[in-house]
Amino acid sequence: MQYRALDKNGDYALGQNDIKQGKEAVAQAIKTRLSLLYGQWWENTEEGLPLFEKILGSYGNHKEMIDMLITERIADTKDVKEIKSYTSTFQNRVYSANCIVETIYGTISVDIGKVQ
Repeated sequence: MQYRALDKNGDYALGQNDIKQGKEAVAQAIKTRLSLLYGQWWENTEEGLPLFEKILGSYGNHKEMIDMLITERIADTKDVKEIKSYTSTFQNRVYSANCIVETIYGTISVDIGKVQ
């Protein structure tokens, strides 16, 4: 897999050596797929992470629902074989997570960061 690198602002980097390959590309693909919210991309409004559509106005354990949505999105990322481990916290309306993912290129650690 090849993936255009992102700069510190999350925009595509243009120029020499701005292509990620292998495990790094899969890690970036996961982060990019998680940052795209459902309906946000005009070319395919069915694509994206449906956090608000699935959680707003719903009852139950929101952390479990978010875990499920995010792990499904990670598992559906190209070249991901399996999620080996996944840990998350949800405190004071801030969700953060980390995971270990097995790809066709080897094992990677992905820090999903914080979602508020």
